[in-house]
Amino acid sequence: MSEVLKVGLLGLGTVGSGVVKLIENHQQELRHQIGLPVQVEKVLVRDRSKARDVVLSEESVTLYGEEIVENANIDVVIEVMGGITLAKEYIVRALKNGKHVVTANKDLMAVHGAELLSLAAENGCDLFYEASVAGGIPIIRSLTDGLAADRITKMMGIVNGTTNYILTKMTKEGLDYEEVLAQAQSLGFAESDPTADVEGLDAARKMAILATLGFSMDVELDDVVVRGISSVTKTDLEYCEQLGYTMKLIGLADRDGDRVEVSVQPTLLPKEHPLAAVNDEYNAVYVYGEAVGETMFYGPGAGSLPTATAVVSDLVSVLKNMRYRVNGHDGAKPLHKKTLKADNEVFAKYFFRLKVLDKAGTFSAITSLFAEKDVSFEKLLQLPIKGEAAAEIIIITHTTDKETYEYLHRTLAALDVVQSVESSYRVEGGK
Repeated sequence: MSEVLKVGLLGLGTVGSGVVKLIENHQQELRHQIGLPVQVEKVLVRDRSKARDVVLSEESVTLYGEEIVENANIDVVIEVMGGITLAKEYIVRALKNGKHVVTANKDLMAVHGAELLSLAAENGCDLFYEASVAGGIPIIRSLTDGLAADRITKMMGIVNGTTNYILTKMTKEGLDYEEVLAQAQSLGFAESDPTADVEGLDAARKMAILATLGFSMDVELDDVVVRGISSVTKTDLEYCEQLGYTMKLIGLADRDGDRVEVSVQPTLLPKEHPLAAVNDEYNAVYVYGEAVGETMFYGPGAGSLPTATAVVSDLVSVLKNMRYRVNGHDGAKPLHKKTLKADNEVFAKYFFRLKVLDKAGTFSAITSLFAEKDVSFEKLLQLPIKGEAAAEIIIITHTTDKETYEYLHRTLAALDVVQSVESSYRVEGGK
């Protein structure tokens, strides 16, 4: 090994700037951890003239990624540029050139992670990606190292800060979705195009990564059932509150043997559930293991320095492996064959909000339908709608399977006494 460990950085946005700051400001800690100083040798930027809050020498900045991935002086490449196609191209070239890679790219790892990890192993390289899920929370390291001796059976969590911020504000301040989304965009918590966040796609990518690691299965993005929060109303949240629940966008990975369910959807949580208290832009992941029982990991899910901390922690792991000459042995192949659960194997409680005709026989028709499928009610509200010959019925069922739930949803919508199924959501836990 050389006397200085040299790093190439692909991208100098929010996270990239944080990485540079941590490397520069934590040299004493880094030297203590790995025995050598760390130097940022080269940084890829899109615009040399852009004002930044980190100072770099002219010769260390480049507009060409090739000057990093082909640079013989660089030991480790850190990719924080985002996107998939070009980022993958650079990572592939870096690995083939024998360079270790650290990435924060959840989109890339969710789609091409297995391929890239295999390529890293073939070339005796490390490929670490802690920052790709839940920002500064060390959840990937916890699954692969801290809980490696256990058998993980379930993971559920809040893994998208934007949606958690929106639902928190809607719940606490009684605001409409569109109003809170506009606030989140103005504060920088939501992108100008928020689709990936609010429709659950960002969280789905993270859950695919967590399920692959936690269950040691090749779980793909297409395996994740996804529903976002754009149709959630403040009325829904008011009823949740009234019934003792809080709504969160929950990523769920549940395993029974080799049969798994992976989903992202708005979910009602009992107020006493630990995840119900996770508010604003914070993230948390709840992990169930056969031996350890229940554990929860909580912290900032994004941001320059929290995410950069995860990146630099991966860098330290790479450099320690270099020191002991054990790189390229962390990309273990999946142990189990994946089988997705059928709908009749997926069990949960469900919330229904119905607008119905306010007349004799309405409630009887609805209860008869549920009785036909042997589904009982856990909680029930019936409220008249002022100025209309209609009422709202709010139902939380006892546990049933997803196939039955889908049948009930379809059939309710077709009943003469039901004007509309206003909303319906999964319910997790509860008394």
